[in-house]
Amino acid sequence: MAQASHGTYRIPTAKQSWVGGLELFAAIMMMIVGLFHLIIGLAAILRSSYYVVTDSYIFSYDVTGWGWAHLVLGVLVGATGIALVMGQTWARVVGMIIVGLSALGNFLFIPYQPMWSLLIIAIDVAVIWALAVHMRELPESGKTAE
Repeated sequence: MAQASHGTYRIPTAKQSWVGGLELFAAIMMMIVGLFHLIIGLAAILRSSYYVVTDSYIFSYDVTGWGWAHLVLGVLVGATGIALVMGQTWARVVGMIIVGLSALGNFLFIPYQPMWSLLIIAIDVAVIWALAVHMRELPESGKTAE
């Protein structure tokens, strides 16, 4: 499908609009997940007795350590989401990597907050999918839309 051109503004096709909407969805969800990580991280750092720690979990770490990990993840995920909204092309690939780390971190955090962790993992998977669809739809360099 061709793009109509009016001066310097190009009207996007329906497919480009749909994919651009997915990228915006991913960026906004990354900012929200970043805030979630910050909240969980601060709760673990400031009030570690809030979390019930099981002794039999193979990946058991200090709750305060998990708090710092979530705090760092929150900043990274949120900042990458902001960069994605600003149109930074590097943010797509970096976003998939950081959101993948977020999913992994929440998988390891399941014994401390099972429902919360599973919810964030589901959101992370949706964000990775949205970014991957956008990567697949990018035009190859050197080709022009006709």
